[in-house]
Amino acid sequence: MAKILTLPKRTQDASELLAAIAGGSETSLAEFYRLYQTRIYSFIVRRVHNGADAADVLNAVMMEVWRHASAFQGRSQVLTWVLGIAHHKIIDCLRRRSPHVALEDGVEESMEDERAGAPEMMAQRQDAALMHLCIEKLSDSQRAVVHLAFFQELSYSEIAAILDCPEGTVKTRMFHAKQKLKDCLVRAGAG
Repeated sequence: MAKILTLPKRTQDASELLAAIAGGSETSLAEFYRLYQTRIYSFIVRRVHNGADAADVLNAVMMEVWRHASAFQGRSQVLTWVLGIAHHKIIDCLRRRSPHVALEDGVEESMEDERAGAPEMMAQRQDAALMHLCIEKLSDSQRAVVHLAFFQELSYSEIAAILDCPEGTVKTRMFHAKQKLKDCLVRAGAG
Protein backbone atom coordinates (compact mmCIF):
# COMPACT_ATOMS: atom_id res chain seq x y z
CA MET A 1 0.00 0.00 0.00
CA ALA A 2 1.35 3.42 -0.98
CA LYS A 3 2.23 5.75 1.85
CA ILE A 4 0.42 9.07 1.68
CA LEU A 5 2.87 11.93 2.08
CA THR A 6 1.47 14.89 3.97
CA LEU A 7 3.25 18.18 4.25
CA PRO A 8 4.52 18.68 7.77
CA LYS A 9 4.03 21.75 9.90
CA ARG A 10 6.72 23.97 8.40
CA THR A 11 8.44 25.42 11.45
CA GLN A 12 8.62 22.31 13.60
CA ASP A 13 9.44 19.82 10.86
CA ALA A 14 11.77 22.20 9.01
CA SER A 15 13.70 22.69 12.26
CA GLU A 16 13.84 18.92 12.66
CA LEU A 17 15.06 18.58 9.08
CA LEU A 18 17.82 21.13 9.78
CA ALA A 19 18.85 19.18 12.87
CA ALA A 20 19.03 16.00 10.79
CA ILE A 21 20.96 17.84 8.04
CA ALA A 22 23.40 19.08 10.69
CA GLY A 23 23.86 15.41 11.60
CA GLY A 24 24.77 14.58 7.98
CA SER A 25 21.45 13.27 6.65
CA GLU A 26 21.42 13.65 2.87
CA THR A 27 17.83 12.38 2.80
CA SER A 28 16.79 15.27 5.05
CA LEU A 29 18.59 17.72 2.77
CA ALA A 30 16.69 16.30 -0.20
CA GLU A 31 13.40 16.70 1.68
CA PHE A 32 14.34 20.23 2.74
CA TYR A 33 15.14 21.04 -0.90
CA ARG A 34 11.80 19.61 -2.02
CA LEU A 35 9.91 21.70 0.53
CA TYR A 36 11.67 25.02 -0.06
CA GLN A 37 13.26 25.11 -3.51
CA THR A 38 10.28 26.70 -5.28
CA ARG A 39 9.96 29.62 -2.86
CA ILE A 40 13.71 30.17 -2.68
CA TYR A 41 14.14 29.98 -6.46
CA SER A 42 11.25 32.43 -6.95
CA PHE A 43 12.87 34.85 -4.52
CA ILE A 44 16.23 34.55 -6.28
CA VAL A 45 15.12 34.70 -9.92
CA ARG A 46 13.08 37.83 -9.33
CA ARG A 47 16.23 39.57 -8.17
CA VAL A 48 18.87 38.22 -10.53
CA HIS A 49 16.56 38.11 -13.60
CA ASN A 50 18.36 35.10 -15.06
CA GLY A 51 17.31 31.48 -14.68
CA ALA A 52 20.81 30.04 -14.92
CA ASP A 53 22.19 32.45 -12.31
CA ALA A 54 19.18 31.79 -10.11
CA ALA A 55 19.79 28.04 -10.29
CA ASP A 56 23.45 28.59 -9.37
CA VAL A 57 22.48 30.79 -6.42
CA LEU A 58 19.88 28.21 -5.30
CA ASN A 59 22.58 25.54 -5.34
CA ALA A 60 24.90 27.81 -3.35
CA VAL A 61 22.12 28.41 -0.81
CA MET A 62 21.52 24.68 -0.41
CA MET A 63 25.25 24.10 0.03
CA GLU A 64 25.21 26.70 2.83
CA VAL A 65 22.26 24.90 4.40
CA TRP A 66 24.20 21.62 4.17
CA ARG A 67 27.35 23.14 5.67
CA HIS A 68 25.76 25.35 8.30
CA ALA A 69 22.47 23.72 9.31
CA SER A 70 23.80 23.52 12.85
CA ALA A 71 23.99 27.34 12.91
CA PHE A 72 20.18 27.61 12.84
CA GLN A 73 19.18 28.52 16.39
CA GLY A 74 15.43 28.75 16.00
CA ARG A 75 15.20 32.50 16.70
CA SER A 76 13.38 32.97 13.39
CA GLN A 77 11.36 30.83 11.04
CA VAL A 78 13.39 28.46 8.89
CA LEU A 79 12.23 30.23 5.71
CA THR A 80 13.45 33.55 7.09
CA TRP A 81 16.85 32.03 7.86
CA VAL A 82 17.14 30.45 4.40
CA LEU A 83 16.01 33.61 2.57
CA GLY A 84 18.62 35.53 4.55
CA ILE A 85 21.25 33.17 3.18
CA ALA A 86 19.75 33.60 -0.29
CA HIS A 87 19.84 37.40 0.06
CA HIS A 88 23.59 37.32 0.71
CA LYS A 89 24.21 34.87 -2.13
CA ILE A 90 22.21 37.13 -4.48
CA ILE A 91 24.40 40.08 -3.51
CA ASP A 92 27.49 37.97 -4.23
CA CYS A 93 26.06 36.98 -7.63
CA LEU A 94 25.21 40.55 -8.58
CA ARG A 95 28.61 41.80 -7.47
CA ARG A 96 30.30 39.18 -9.65
CA ARG A 97 28.32 40.47 -12.62
CA SER A 98 29.25 44.06 -11.94
CA PRO A 99 30.50 45.73 -8.78
CA HIS A 100 28.07 48.60 -9.38
CA VAL A 101 24.89 46.56 -9.94
CA ALA A 102 22.25 47.22 -7.31
CA LEU A 103 19.93 44.55 -5.98
CA GLU A 104 17.01 43.73 -8.21
CA ASP A 105 13.60 42.38 -7.38
CA GLY A 106 10.40 41.86 -9.32
CA VAL A 107 6.84 40.79 -9.03
CA GLU A 108 5.37 37.37 -9.48
CA GLU A 109 3.02 36.83 -12.35
CA SER A 110 -0.58 36.87 -11.28
CA MET A 111 -2.23 33.48 -11.08
CA GLU A 112 -5.04 33.38 -13.58
CA ASP A 113 -8.35 31.79 -12.73
CA GLU A 114 -8.75 28.98 -15.23
CA ARG A 115 -12.50 29.47 -15.14
CA ALA A 116 -12.26 33.10 -16.22
CA GLY A 117 -13.29 33.91 -19.74
CA ALA A 118 -10.99 35.45 -22.35
CA PRO A 119 -11.86 39.10 -21.53
CA GLU A 120 -11.26 38.53 -17.82
CA MET A 121 -7.98 36.75 -18.53
CA MET A 122 -6.82 39.60 -20.76
CA ALA A 123 -7.74 42.15 -18.08
CA GLN A 124 -5.83 40.12 -15.47
CA ARG A 125 -2.78 40.01 -17.70
CA GLN A 126 -2.98 43.75 -18.34
CA ASP A 127 -3.36 44.45 -14.61
CA ALA A 128 -0.40 42.17 -13.82
CA ALA A 129 1.70 43.84 -16.52
CA LEU A 130 0.79 47.30 -15.20
CA MET A 131 1.61 46.28 -11.64
CA HIS A 132 4.91 44.80 -12.82
CA LEU A 133 5.75 48.07 -14.60
CA CYS A 134 4.93 50.08 -11.50
CA ILE A 135 6.98 47.79 -9.28
CA GLU A 136 9.93 48.07 -11.66
CA LYS A 137 9.84 51.86 -11.10
CA LEU A 138 10.47 51.35 -7.37
CA SER A 139 13.97 51.53 -5.94
CA ASP A 140 15.73 48.20 -5.51
CA SER A 141 15.29 48.28 -1.73
CA GLN A 142 11.57 49.04 -2.08
CA ARG A 143 11.11 46.20 -4.58
CA ALA A 144 12.78 43.83 -2.15
CA VAL A 145 10.41 44.65 0.73
CA VAL A 146 7.36 44.51 -1.55
CA HIS A 147 8.36 41.08 -2.84
CA LEU A 148 9.13 39.68 0.60
CA ALA A 149 5.97 41.09 2.18
CA PHE A 150 3.41 40.37 -0.52
CA PHE A 151 4.77 37.40 -2.43
CA GLN A 152 6.72 35.58 0.29
CA GLU A 153 4.17 36.67 2.94
CA LEU A 154 6.82 37.54 5.52
CA SER A 155 6.43 39.88 8.47
CA TYR A 156 8.37 43.12 8.74
CA SER A 157 10.60 41.63 11.42
CA GLU A 158 11.39 38.64 9.17
CA ILE A 159 12.13 40.98 6.25
CA ALA A 160 14.42 43.04 8.49
CA ALA A 161 16.31 39.88 9.43
CA ILE A 162 16.67 38.84 5.79
CA LEU A 163 17.78 42.27 4.59
CA ASP A 164 19.91 42.86 7.68
CA CYS A 165 18.37 46.25 8.47
CA PRO A 166 16.16 47.69 11.24
CA GLU A 167 12.45 46.90 11.16
CA GLY A 168 11.73 50.64 11.03
CA THR A 169 13.67 50.86 7.79
CA VAL A 170 11.53 48.07 6.32
CA LYS A 171 8.36 49.92 7.36
CA THR A 172 9.62 53.17 5.83
CA ARG A 173 10.55 51.45 2.57
CA MET A 174 7.13 49.79 2.44
CA PHE A 175 5.33 53.07 3.13
CA HIS A 176 7.16 54.83 0.30
CA ALA A 177 6.75 51.83 -2.02
CA LYS A 178 2.98 51.79 -1.45
CA GLN A 179 2.76 55.52 -2.14
CA LYS A 180 4.75 55.18 -5.37
CA LEU A 181 2.69 52.18 -6.49
CA LYS A 182 -0.55 54.02 -5.81
CA ASP A 183 0.65 57.10 -7.74
CA CYS A 184 1.84 54.97 -10.65
CA LEU A 185 -1.44 53.05 -10.86
CA VAL A 186 -3.50 56.25 -10.65
CA ARG A 187 -1.45 57.86 -13.44
CA ALA A 188 -1.96 54.75 -15.55
CA GLY A 189 -5.72 54.92 -14.99
CA ALA A 190 -5.95 51.73 -12.96
CA GLY A 191 -6.53 53.29 -9.56
